[in-house]
Amino acid sequence: MSSTSAAPSTGAVAPLPAVPFRQLAPWLLFVGLLALVALFFVSADQGAVSLPAGTAIHEWVHDGRHLLGYPCH
Repeated sequence: MSSTSAAPSTGAVAPLPAVPFRQLAPWLLFVGLLALVALFFVSADQGAVSLPAGTAIHEWVHDGRHLLGYPCH
C-alpha cells in the first residue's frame, strides 16, 4: 500500500490586488445606470410615462411593485 501525503496547509490568504478607481469607475457608472433603469420600470412605469406602449412591463413587475411598497391600483 502506497502512502501519499498532501502538502500541509499554512492557512495563508493571498492579498487582494488593488484596483485603480479609473478602471472601476466605468463599471460603477454602467451598473448605476442599469439600476436606475430597473428602478424606473419597477416604480414609475404605469402607462402615463411608459416607454413602450401597453401594460406588459407593468404586469411583469407587478409583484415587485407591491413588495417595494409602490401603489399601482
